[in-house]
Amino acid sequence: MGHKFAETMFTQSVQALQAERGSRVGYAKMEQGDDFNQFISEHEAEFILQRDSFYMASVSETHWPYVQHRGGPKGFMQVLDSRTLGFADFSGNRQYVSAGNFRKNNRVALIFMDYPNKRRLKLIGHISEVDESDWETLAKLKVEGYGARVERGFLIKVEGFDWNCPRHITPRFSGEDVEKLIGPLLDENQFLKKQRDDVEAYPQISGKGPLPLVISGIRQLTSRVRAYELRHVHGLLLPEAEAGSYLSIPVKLSNGEWQVREYSIASNPARRDCYEIAVKLLEQGAGGSQVVHEAFQLGMELRVDYPANHFSLQSQQDSAVLIAGDIGITPIKAMAKKLARENIPFELHYAGKSESDMPYFDRLKKAYKYNFYGYASDQESRINFDQVLEASKAHTHIYVCGPTSLIDDVLERAQKKGIDQNRIHVERFTVPQSKASTT
Repeated sequence: MGHKFAETMFTQSVQALQAERGSRVGYAKMEQGDDFNQFISEHEAEFILQRDSFYMASVSETHWPYVQHRGGPKGFMQVLDSRTLGFADFSGNRQYVSAGNFRKNNRVALIFMDYPNKRRLKLIGHISEVDESDWETLAKLKVEGYGARVERGFLIKVEGFDWNCPRHITPRFSGEDVEKLIGPLLDENQFLKKQRDDVEAYPQISGKGPLPLVISGIRQLTSRVRAYELRHVHGLLLPEAEAGSYLSIPVKLSNGEWQVREYSIASNPARRDCYEIAVKLLEQGAGGSQVVHEAFQLGMELRVDYPANHFSLQSQQDSAVLIAGDIGITPIKAMAKKLARENIPFELHYAGKSESDMPYFDRLKKAYKYNFYGYASDQESRINFDQVLEASKAHTHIYVCGPTSLIDDVLERAQKKGIDQNRIHVERFTVPQSKASTT
């Protein structure tokens, strides 16, 4: 017993050449076993029914092989049972070479190609024309919804088949394949075009303030937080911005209304060449952050007021505790820079959902490794406010910026411990004019 296709096609001369070329040992194993590969399984049937064409070889009376392409809608070659295929023969150029050859020699060889996935199935069998009076069989071969004229029907009794290796098959794609592949890309292209049109429609110069800034850099800090570098339009030194300062940025909402969004300056207060703000995208916000993320581009000009500050570091302090939650790290980051430059002892406590969602996390951890404490909720890490407050010295000032829940928790615990409220300084997120770096 053995592989039926190999048994038929591997003649003595073929086997001799295989032996010469060193492949005979492998193919000899192929001819052994119980599976004759003459019965179409569900695997082969599914493959055949998905094809919209095949190549068919017949043998003429002059002993010359003749190869012809046959095409139609998917499934026009039908699997009638485990050993029988059938197809409707559509009208073509009316040479009738294959049909004529089959009347003298009913041997046929087929190759079914799946170019996109580099697969091919070879099949051999005996072919017969369906009698015109056999309406039942002809009805089975009928292809619904296909307009080509059917001249005859053919049945193929399968004698064997073999799956070919994918080597040297160049992937090719039908119009349907291409449509499936590029459909999502076309949708994305339309979306990006709309975004581009929206950006182009957005004013390239916004605001009427005395300080002309240009967006000179954009960085993606996390999946939802983007940093914007702002420089003077004419390359001049910028006004000094103490730690905790913010900029009032004009934003045109989708409804055409202009509003001001206040974003903390996160860059080193000692820098005068540029400011950096960080904006977190909030789908549930008032729309300002979405406009900034989608419309703010390199080269846009923002004419704003000079930096303002309602969250400044105290001029006289021996030490400080900095507490930040989420995007509230922006003013806290600038404060840490200032304190470190002046050699004032401080602790920095930074909390968020995960380290990957916390902007500047790695940079701060590296810069202040001995006084930096990170807390990620996905690692079940939480700030112990009682412990932090109790460890603070009697004259330590505490600076807190983050969500309302975090600030309220700190204030409540500090009150219970009798800590002087004048030592606690907070910056809350508000909408639409937030003084922190969110909207």
